[in-house]
Amino acid sequence: MRQVYLDNVPLEEAQSIFLEKVHLPRWTEKIKTEDALGRVLAKSVYARRSMPAFHASAMDGIAVNSQKTIGADEQRPVTLEIEKDFLQVDTGDPIPEGFDAVIMIEDIQWLNDSEIEILAPATPWQHIRPVGEDVVAGEIIIPAHHKITPPDLGVLLAGGVLELEVFIPPKVSIIPTGSELIRPEETVSPGKIVDFNSTVLKAYVTQWGAEAKASPIIKDDVDLIKQGIIEALDICDILVVNAGSSAGREDFTAQIIRELGKVFVHGVATKPGKPVILGMINNKPVVGIPGYPVSAYLALEWFVKPLIYKYYGIPQPERQKVDVTLGRRVVSTMGKEEFVRMTVGFVNGKYVANPLNRGAGVTMSLVKAHGLLRIPANSLGYEQGEQVEIELFRPKAELKNTIVMVGSHDLTLDLLAAEIRKFSDDLFLSSSHVGSMGGLLAIQKEEAHAAGIHLLDPDTGEYNIPYVEKYIKKPDLVLINLVYREQGFILPKGNPDNVQNLEDIAQKDLLLINRQRGAGTRILFDHLLKEKGINPSLIKGYTREEFSHLGVAAAVQSGSADVGIGIKSASIAYNLDFIPIGEERYDLLMAKSFLNSYHGQMFLNIINSPGFKSQVEELGGYSTRDTGQIIWES
Repeated sequence: MRQVYLDNVPLEEAQSIFLEKVHLPRWTEKIKTEDALGRVLAKSVYARRSMPAFHASAMDGIAVNSQKTIGADEQRPVTLEIEKDFLQVDTGDPIPEGFDAVIMIEDIQWLNDSEIEILAPATPWQHIRPVGEDVVAGEIIIPAHHKITPPDLGVLLAGGVLELEVFIPPKVSIIPTGSELIRPEETVSPGKIVDFNSTVLKAYVTQWGAEAKASPIIKDDVDLIKQGIIEALDICDILVVNAGSSAGREDFTAQIIRELGKVFVHGVATKPGKPVILGMINNKPVVGIPGYPVSAYLALEWFVKPLIYKYYGIPQPERQKVDVTLGRRVVSTMGKEEFVRMTVGFVNGKYVANPLNRGAGVTMSLVKAHGLLRIPANSLGYEQGEQVEIELFRPKAELKNTIVMVGSHDLTLDLLAAEIRKFSDDLFLSSSHVGSMGGLLAIQKEEAHAAGIHLLDPDTGEYNIPYVEKYIKKPDLVLINLVYREQGFILPKGNPDNVQNLEDIAQKDLLLINRQRGAGTRILFDHLLKEKGINPSLIKGYTREEFSHLGVAAAVQSGSADVGIGIKSASIAYNLDFIPIGEERYDLLMAKSFLNSYHGQMFLNIINSPGFKSQVEELGGYSTRDTGQIIWES
């Protein structure tokens, strides 16, 4: 009978257990020094010769005997005769016997072809590089367990070291498992998932200095997986089995490791990444990691990366850290250490961070993330405005050149981010989709440079301005139009339910995908429901929320919703039908101080550029007739 259970071991304890159990044998090889960049030395290296190997001139000038220059000054210059009292030397030339100083060419005056005059005495060993000034024969020039850098290569070759003994990179085998997996070049059909994890895992392992190899995909079959593990262990030092690490019906990894060897830990107290297996077969470490991408990558970093660095005997590099102010509340659950991907920007003299999608399968959250927030297992999370520490994925300097956008989602923001990168090598755009009301709050709290908003005031029919005047108690603000866009109902191709209006959604009992509370689209939808006298409880799926227009379109396209409310460009992107409700104005709210700054002016110039406007119009469902124009200012 299959034995399945999950532990709840704290992360640091699991790492300690595993690292204490695993002792990888080290293998070495000899290679040419010039081929050693990035390799790790297995033995300390001693210089075989000194550098310089002779006393050498450090300047262009003349070699002299310092005793013959004593007393020289501007009142009593000393005259020296060539070959008798001095010899001309260039930088790097050996110092002739009988001479102990060099006078720079700029400090001498020629009297004739054979005599010079000096106005200051030379001191012994002035401007001379003595034997061994850089490298002394017999000394250790590079210690063992050191990763070779470009300057190291120069010192080694200068010291006469032409060959090095280095560690052979440990071999890491990766086995992707799952009957649902297909190779990237295959056509995706319902129920099938592209195996991109293998490529990413190999890249991480290679980046850390190991040699990575991924086996072909193995279906969820105990015997096939067992055979794959046995074969991989013959050629690797570390084995990683991707997927099948949990406790489901087709999760066989823990069972197989127990049969063939020993399991030390099955389940760590983290979120994401709980279903991790740490074991050993034939004295080789085996790590079973989850199939969800974010969980898989984090587990690899927690348990495989330390093994690789332990093998080389070098410390793991630590990420930069920065204290930030949270732009949004981050709620967690007790009992698990949680790792939240965050975007970070520098706003009004402080670093501000906002959480990204926390799903274990959301790979884009790692692509967009600037850093990682670790929430302790005994914490319920952090409140908006609280100070926390972030581990950075990117250089700290990049954050100060990041424009932070918080507010409503729009497809043009991705175009804008790409245009910014085209126009500037050191400017970035980070956008967090929290809805228009969330954007207003971020501006009020000075936690964003700009907020995208499209809020309809039912009483006046005006967009945005009434809300800014009502909710933002700050002077010197400005609203700049980004686009006008069409809002409406997003429907499957061919509109199979023959939806014509809002009433049809309720009367035909169609399943809706809605936007989140605070989003301008949600506010518009609620306004329409009120106008028609329709109770939201009559709309099936009213409380089911998506945080982007593309998310809404994807839900409709996949069949998990019959209808969604969103912008036309999202329906075009997914080749869906669209019934317009009306045109709305999508503006950017920002402080005048930001608009007038260097980054703000560059931002505005890019918005006004013909290239950006042309790309927006090509999306469909947009008008750029007022793009870049100031709509309102306080």
